[in-house]
Amino acid sequence: MCSLDSKVEEREMEIRSHSASTTEEEPITSIPTRSRGGWKAIMYILANEAFEKLASMSLISNMTVYLRTKYNLGGVFLVNVVTVWNGTSNISTLGGAFVSDAYLGRFLTLFFGTICSLIGMGTVTLTAGLASLRPPACHDQSENCKQPHGWQLAILYIGLAFLSLGSGGIRPCNIAFGADQFDTDTPKGRAQLESFINWWYFSFTIALLIVLTGVIYIQTEVSWTIGFAIPTFCLLLSLTIFLLGRHAYVYKKPQGSVFVDLTKVVVAFIRKRHVELGEGSLYDPATEEPKLPKTERFMFLNKAAVIVDGDELDEQGVPRNTWTLCSIHQVEQLKCLFGILPVWVSGLGCFVVMDQQGSFGNLQAIQMNKSIGSHFQVPPAWMGISSMIALTLWILVYERFYILSFKKILNRDVRMTAGQKISAGIVTSILCMVAAGVVEEKRRSSALKHHTFESPLSIALLLPQFILSGMTEALAAVAIMEFFTTQIPEALRSLGGSVFFLSLSFSSYLSSLIVNVIHAITVKTSPTPWLGGHDLNKNRLEYYYYIIACIAALNFLYYTLFASKYVAYRIEDASEPGAMEDSSLRLTRNLELRDEETGSHRTSA
Repeated sequence: MCSLDSKVEEREMEIRSHSASTTEEEPITSIPTRSRGGWKAIMYILANEAFEKLASMSLISNMTVYLRTKYNLGGVFLVNVVTVWNGTSNISTLGGAFVSDAYLGRFLTLFFGTICSLIGMGTVTLTAGLASLRPPACHDQSENCKQPHGWQLAILYIGLAFLSLGSGGIRPCNIAFGADQFDTDTPKGRAQLESFINWWYFSFTIALLIVLTGVIYIQTEVSWTIGFAIPTFCLLLSLTIFLLGRHAYVYKKPQGSVFVDLTKVVVAFIRKRHVELGEGSLYDPATEEPKLPKTERFMFLNKAAVIVDGDELDEQGVPRNTWTLCSIHQVEQLKCLFGILPVWVSGLGCFVVMDQQGSFGNLQAIQMNKSIGSHFQVPPAWMGISSMIALTLWILVYERFYILSFKKILNRDVRMTAGQKISAGIVTSILCMVAAGVVEEKRRSSALKHHTFESPLSIALLLPQFILSGMTEALAAVAIMEFFTTQIPEALRSLGGSVFFLSLSFSSYLSSLIVNVIHAITVKTSPTPWLGGHDLNKNRLEYYYYIIACIAALNFLYYTLFASKYVAYRIEDASEPGAMEDSSLRLTRNLELRDEETGSHRTSA
């Protein structure tokens, strides 16, 4: 009996010893973590994303028409409401990224973001269901329609605010949470991540093509209440699917907000801006993990890591004040963020073009012949479906035909680089605005010739500009999101998602600013204002489109001559030496190679 007890005790000691060695060499949590994730988890995420985007896009796509027909809003005020709401929904992603990284993690942030979106959708549905929450109906499309009371607009704004709050939690985390399911330290994982981003776009787009067509038709032709109740139910279904996959996900705990570290670097740099590099050693603790090695880019930021006085470190070699002395790793994180800014700026030009179709494009559709046969009227918001079809077909052809077919023929990877996609997307954005201007000229002249509010020209003439807008998104927007997600350290991944949506936000605000400036100038200087009022026939919208086309052309020059140099490289293939190295080292080496190409080693910048 004693020998049996001793054997049991020895066995227990072996197990404890093995557990201890496992903990030292490899975290025991890696065992269940590696059994999770991958495409098994992605299926839940993609399904969740499809229904969430169905709910949000059914509102976004038709909000202009809803406010125009049910709230009697028009002109610049209507465009401002839509663009500012879109902008706020995107800028709120910064708060979502902060909360995710510092406190809740991506899973819980997505969960609470969806709850907020449900409240917002319910509020907007309530405005459609209760006539007392809206102004009296107006059917003559005149400028004398009764406008909503302030309290009616306040209720609408509350619903839109909750939707923006929900977007702030969902948008920066859904791509990042999906990326967490892959091991991006391997070439296979990086290729899977790129495919995931494409299929992420494809999944919700195909759902929109199947279902959103019917939802928008119900909204405009049957009942706005039912039309808003359907996406509210879809949002609830999205939340259910997301929770069903909770046992398949890889969860990464919040590591503290990178915003705080980045802010500390900025503050420390400002305090030490007069310090000359070389006056002291740089604080580079060997124990800091993960760690980005020091690079020669943006050298002026290294001042934040200069140890000017030995008293800045305590007895353990730790900074006494982390707001005056930062590590090289913290400085390098800010350098990575600086490195994506040129592409971020270029993205603004593309997104400004895309914004026009959701506002002025729909207003054009309202004042065109929408009849198909003698009984069917095309809802104006359906024109946005053509953009989604173009995006979906491109991803399908690219992923299932272009890549697979040419890889079999050439026996090598033939994916377009992010730089090539962005360049092509900018070209399509220029063509989109030119096409929109030409069609508007024809639409307006036809309406004036026949003395009608609606032009007799078919709404189908708007297809080219909406298709080109979809191709701009399929090429430029997808590539920019891919660039932000894959070319920054993992700790900045949520921030990368929020930076992408921040560019969408700034483009909305920029679009609103351009609209207001052009309206203010042309009202005073032109006998026919370019923008404003309920009737596009009294405006010169085509001139505005040509201005945006010129901005897109300048963006092409800026990208070609400057910003493209920041994406003119590819991550190593598995066959290349060092392809399996640590992702932080690989990222740093790629950034250094890029710096050599662009000449950014000149530290005087």
